[in-house]
Amino acid sequence: MLSRPMLTVHDVADLLQVKESTVRAWIHDASLRAVKFGRDWRVAHKDLEAFVNAHANRPPDLGGNGR
Repeated sequence: MLSRPMLTVHDVADLLQVKESTVRAWIHDASLRAVKFGRDWRVAHKDLEAFVNAHANRPPDLGGNGR
């Protein structure tokens, strides 16, 4: 069962402050994992987090020391 509702292309674009066409291009290129429901794409929160982490310039700070 899903713990949170899936995000629409519009939701992802708003969160990342990019155009919806950019999000669709990432989905088309298979850079961003998404599921198609009819004509619409949905992205799970964990898949969006994985996408952002994969494109970061360094790994996340897992120690929590803020440096």
